[in-house]
Amino acid sequence: MKTIQVAKAIYKQTGESTKINELGMREMQAKAFEKRTAQYLLLKAPPASGKSRALMFLALDKLNNQGINKVIVAVPEKSIGGSFMETDLSKYGFFIDWKLNDKYNLCTPGLDNAKGKVDAFKKFMDNGEKILICTHATLRFACEQIEDEKFNDTLIAIDEFHHVSADKESSILGRVLHGIMTNSSAHIVAMTGSYFRGDGVAVLLPQDEAKFTKVTYNYYQQLNGYTYLKTLGIGYHFYQGKYTSAISEVLDTNKKTILHIPNVNSGESTKDKLNEVDLILDIIGEVDHQDHKTGVIHVKRDGDGKMLKIANLVDDSTDRDKISDYLRVMKEEDDIDIIIALGMAKEGFDWPYCEHALTVGYRSSLTEIIQIIGRCTRDSSNKTHAQFTNLIAQPDAQDSEVKVSVNNMLKAITCSLLMEQVMAPHYNFKPRFPNDDNSFTPGEIKINGFKEPSSDRVKDIIKSDINDLKASILQDDQMIKALPGNVDPEVINKVMIPKIIQMKYPDLSDLEIEEVRQHVVVDSVIKNGEIKEVGDKKFVRMAGQFVNIEDLNIDLINSVNPFQEAFEILSKSVTSNVLKVIQDTIDSSRIEMTPEEVRVLWPKAKEFKTRTGRNPDISSGDPLEKRLAEAVIYLRKIKAEQTQK
Repeated sequence: MKTIQVAKAIYKQTGESTKINELGMREMQAKAFEKRTAQYLLLKAPPASGKSRALMFLALDKLNNQGINKVIVAVPEKSIGGSFMETDLSKYGFFIDWKLNDKYNLCTPGLDNAKGKVDAFKKFMDNGEKILICTHATLRFACEQIEDEKFNDTLIAIDEFHHVSADKESSILGRVLHGIMTNSSAHIVAMTGSYFRGDGVAVLLPQDEAKFTKVTYNYYQQLNGYTYLKTLGIGYHFYQGKYTSAISEVLDTNKKTILHIPNVNSGESTKDKLNEVDLILDIIGEVDHQDHKTGVIHVKRDGDGKMLKIANLVDDSTDRDKISDYLRVMKEEDDIDIIIALGMAKEGFDWPYCEHALTVGYRSSLTEIIQIIGRCTRDSSNKTHAQFTNLIAQPDAQDSEVKVSVNNMLKAITCSLLMEQVMAPHYNFKPRFPNDDNSFTPGEIKINGFKEPSSDRVKDIIKSDINDLKASILQDDQMIKALPGNVDPEVINKVMIPKIIQMKYPDLSDLEIEEVRQHVVVDSVIKNGEIKEVGDKKFVRMAGQFVNIEDLNIDLINSVNPFQEAFEILSKSVTSNVLKVIQDTIDSSRIEMTPEEVRVLWPKAKEFKTRTGRNPDISSGDPLEKRLAEAVIYLRKIKAEQTQK
C-alpha cells in the first residue's frame, strides 16, 4: 500500500528566522522583545524557534530595567531545565549575560515535591538571588506554602504552557497562577510551542487570558525563514494486520528518522513493546553490538551492510539513561541514524539532522503531534525536505473494535488537515467593494460579501486563536462524522461551525459569531485549496475547480466543504469495501437532524426535485441525497405533529 501525501508545503528559504540582529536576537525573539514591558505576555511559537533564549532576553530586561527583583522559570520536566543553563549573550550584542547559581537550579534528580526543593524555593524568595529554575510541580508545591503577595515584583515564566490546565480539579497550578495574578504585582510570561490550549481545556480562565499581551510567531514564518529546509510533507500510510509488518514499507533507513511506536494501551500495540523494538531491528538488519558506554545499538543494514547507529528509548532499563545522556551531548550528523521512542522523544535532546518523523497509531493530543513534527523541522544543512508520516490501521468490518478504528482513522486525518493549515502561508482577508481595482497585494485576498471584524474581541480571536478554534472544530464528534462527504457543505459552514464557535466563545454576539465563522471558513477553504497564477490572473482551487480570485464571494465559499480533503484522502487511499465500512459505521451513529439543518436543506430538496423530477431517495447510495430525503421526512413529521395539535 502506498503512502498518501496529504500536504506538501513549500518554503522560500529566506533565512530571516535564523538571522540575528544587533542584539543577538532571531526574528521571533526580537518580536517578543518588542512587547517586553507587558505585565502578562503569552508567547506562541514553534519548536526550535528560540523561546528559551527569548525568555532570557525578556527576563534580563525586566530584572535590570523594569523593577523586577526575581525570575522564576518553571518547565514541565527536569530535562528541559537544561535549556536555561548559563548563556553568554553579550558576545552577540546583548547588554548582559544569563547567569545562574547552580544551587537554584532545582531541575535535579529527586522528587519534585521533596522538602529540600520546596525549602530551597522558599529560601530563594527571601534572599538576594535573582534566578531560579524549577519544574511546574515544584512551583505548585512551593506556592502552596507561600502567600500570593510574596510574588510582588517577581517574574514567573511558565515554559511549555500547554501542559497547564485551568480546570481546578486537575490543575492546582492553574489556580495558583490565578491567585498570583489576582493578589500580586507579579509579571508572567507564558510560552508554548503547541498552538493548542491543552488539547481542549483552556489554559487560562477567560478573564485571565484577556489580560495577556499575545505574541504569535507561526509555523510558516519559522519554516519560510530557514536557510536549508525547502519542503515539508505530511502523509499517511494505511495498513492491515500488525504494524510491524508494514514498517518496512515506510521506513527509509537512508533518512535520519524518529520512529514513535504506539502506546501499549492503544489498539495498534502488540502489548509487548520490547519485542516490537526487536522486530523493527530485525527489519532493518542484523544487530552487531551495543556500545556499553553510550547504549547505542549498532545494526548492520540488510542489502549493503552499512552500520547504522540506533537509539532505543523504549527500554526502561539502565541503558535508557545511557542513551538519553548520549543524545543530549551528540553534535555530529553521524552520531545517530534512527531513534525508536515510545512517547514524544522529549528527553531534553535536540536533533536538527532528523528528516523523518514516523509515528504509529493515532495521537489524540494535538500538542504531541506538533511536538513530534517539530522534531524533524529543525533547519539543518543535511536536508531540504522534512517528512511526517502517520501509520494508521485500516478498519475491518470483522473487527469488534471497528467503530474505534473508524474514529481513529478520521481523527488522524483531521489532525493532519489541521497541521497542513498551521504550516500554510498566512492570508489577510478583506471585503471587496464594487469600486476596488483588481490589483493583488501579496498576502491579501479580497472577497465579495465578506465581513470585517467589528470588535477588538473578534480581531483578537482571528489574530491569535484561529488555530485553537480550528482544532476545536476538527475535534468535535459531530464534525468528524460529517467529514466523509455525507453532510451538505452549507450545513457544515452555516449550522455546525457557528454552534462550535458559540460554545467556545459564549460571550460573542450573533454578529461577532458570524464574523468569526466567515473567517474560519474562508481561511480553511483557501488554505486547503491551491493558488495558481496564469498570466496576470490568480486562481484558487476549490471543490475540484479553479476560481478567479477576483470572483470570490462568501456565498460561493459557503458552498464548499472546508474539509473536503478528508474525504478525498479516504476515497483515494482505501478500498471500496473499507470505505463502505467507514460509511456504515458513521450511519450507525448518525448526526441528529436539527431545525437549523432543515432550513438549509429544504430549498436544496426542492431544487433536487425540479432538476430530477423526483424526490430525494432515503435509500440512495449518495449520502447527500440520502440526507436531503431525511430532511424532507423530518419536515413532514414536524408538519404532521403541528396538524395534530
